[in-house]
Amino acid sequence: MDPSNRQVITVSELNRDARRLLESEFSMLYVEGEISNLAQPGSGHWYFTLKDDKAQIRCAMFRNRNHLVRFKPRNGQQIIVRGRVSLYENRGEFQMIAEFLEDSGDGALRQAFEKLRSSLQAEGLFDESRKQPVPAIPSHIAIITSPHGAAIRDVIAVMKRRFPAIHVSILPVQVQGEESVAQIVQALTFANAFQDDPFDLVLMTRGGGSLEDLWSFNTEPVVRAIAASRLPVVSAVGHESDVTIADFVADLRAPTPSAAAELITPDGEVWEDSINEFGRRLDQAARQLFEDLRREVTHLQRRLRHPASHLEDLAQRLDDLERRLQLSIAVFLNARGSKLAALRLRSPVAQLDVRRGRLQALHDKLISLNASGQQRRSASLGSLAVKLETLSPLATLQRGFAIVSSEPDGNILASSTEVNPGDKVKARLSDGTFTAEIISTEN
Repeated sequence: MDPSNRQVITVSELNRDARRLLESEFSMLYVEGEISNLAQPGSGHWYFTLKDDKAQIRCAMFRNRNHLVRFKPRNGQQIIVRGRVSLYENRGEFQMIAEFLEDSGDGALRQAFEKLRSSLQAEGLFDESRKQPVPAIPSHIAIITSPHGAAIRDVIAVMKRRFPAIHVSILPVQVQGEESVAQIVQALTFANAFQDDPFDLVLMTRGGGSLEDLWSFNTEPVVRAIAASRLPVVSAVGHESDVTIADFVADLRAPTPSAAAELITPDGEVWEDSINEFGRRLDQAARQLFEDLRREVTHLQRRLRHPASHLEDLAQRLDDLERRLQLSIAVFLNARGSKLAALRLRSPVAQLDVRRGRLQALHDKLISLNASGQQRRSASLGSLAVKLETLSPLATLQRGFAIVSSEPDGNILASSTEVNPGDKVKARLSDGTFTAEIISTEN
């Protein structure tokens, strides 16, 4: 090898390049082994060796991550470490930076998950019979989530696209960490008690993550707060493959935040089309009703009869209705009496008083209907009488004409040939009569 072509690097550069290579090739993985040489200095960081029967690796877990571990590690404990492979440059030591620890096997969190799930399922909190229906068009939605996460941006984007008029309020909470459980429970309590502009639906959502990241939604306080909510609760926690206990107790579970927004908001375009269609059908129905009524009026005008005949028909119909009403009352009273006799639940005297009251009410109603019907018929008859008076021959007499009849037989005279000079005739005027003698006639 030509010495002039050599590239010489320092130890620091070598370790730095090696660390970058390791971290890029092994970004995140799970390793199972036994804890040994556990050290917990005052800084709060954990240092230990993870080993099996053939090899070992140094591990470090910093305090910003180890405070989330649900158990206290000990030497000899078999665990699963989730983390990334790195290199401690100062000493050139190959190591693993731990992000999360769980007991080997099913894992401590998984065991806690299954234990709580089984307990709550035995109580019936997952039963479909206790779940509330989600309103088709919610007017005010409360969203319990982190205001800075991608989940809320996805939800708002979908809602604005589907139904821009919907009213949404974000109740900001931490969705993981020590304070998240209390904040989520407090937000649910606030949503149920808010009265200024009441919510009618609660959406609880966050983005995906590990079982540890989603653990707040697997805690008993959060789950019981969901079960106690008087408002329907929709759970959209994590991705489609993520499952939390909150999903089981919620009234509706959505696979993703975006899917939840699709489920709880109506499609504005579909509703607009439906409203337009209803408007068109209403207009068409109104036009058809107007045309039907016009034809009916025309038909009734052609069938107009003498008012007396119409009044007789109405009187007969009223009598028929009265008989039918009396028969119905009798049948009704008999049926009620039979039922009362069979059940014997109440005093017959009280029941009879009730029946008398109802009978009196029906009697009063019948009288009222009869009176109002007679008033309408009288008004109609008066109108027809005016028209009839207009056509009466008496009106003709008032305009200066007279009706002339022969004496003494009283026959109405229509021609001058029916009388001779010397005959007596009677003339009827509008206000009386007089007798006259024929002097002469002319054809």
